[in-house]
Amino acid sequence: MKALTLFASLALIVSANAQKPDELIPFKDTGKDKLQLHVFKPKGWKADDKRPAIVFFFGGGWVGGSPSQFYPHSRHLADKGMVAISAQYRTKKSHGTDPFTCIEDGKSAIRWVRANAAKLGIDPDKIAVGGGSAGGHVAACTGVLKEFDNPNEDTKTSSVPQAMVLFNPVIDTSKKGYGAKALADKWKAASPVHNVHKAVPPTFIVHGTGDTTVPFANQEDFQKKMKALGLRCELHAYEDRKHGFFNQGRGGDVDYKATVEQMDAFLTSLGFLK
Repeated sequence: MKALTLFASLALIVSANAQKPDELIPFKDTGKDKLQLHVFKPKGWKADDKRPAIVFFFGGGWVGGSPSQFYPHSRHLADKGMVAISAQYRTKKSHGTDPFTCIEDGKSAIRWVRANAAKLGIDPDKIAVGGGSAGGHVAACTGVLKEFDNPNEDTKTSSVPQAMVLFNPVIDTSKKGYGAKALADKWKAASPVHNVHKAVPPTFIVHGTGDTTVPFANQEDFQKKMKALGLRCELHAYEDRKHGFFNQGRGGDVDYKATVEQMDAFLTSLGFLK
């Protein structure tokens, strides 16, 4: 029995270590500290590679959260050959900031990754963005919004990804969605569904129909607007699922595994995965 217990403990340690990032890289100086990219590298990675990449943003209502939320997704994709990154951004709890700062940091992260693609072993023309809930909003804003870039950065380097992978994202910040109070009279400028245009990248969304935090109807509206412009937008509905259902550790990982499989199929169709 003691041997079995020891084996189980060692297995948990190995599993935990497998989900730790391979490298922490600072990408933005806030004046208070430096925001970091939590980088997961594929086996056999070299600096002169040109691998597809994805940058994830954690959820937490623009108030809190941690990059560790997307460690499982990042390690999974790194194991499949991508450079996967879970990015830090400022929140109300960590830095006393508002949602607009979250958007700015998201754009800064994508721009920094593209500008440093040669050091990261990344193809600058194959950068996807991902995120869940408020992190899904940050991710969607990098692909949709033309505002909120940091004016001190070199905007000649684009902060727009080539694909978006969104998990129950905040996509509508009006009173019909989430966050209208926090965004006040600037809600429309920060609402992806109200700013869809012809250059929005291919998008993948998973969402629970039972979500009482971010209405499922918001995603249907976004998909409708995307399709009206001839743009690709996959919306995968999960019947009666609540907010955050996709995370590893929920419900025996059944939905985590299913949504990851669908994510893989989407990224494969775009040439990000083989």
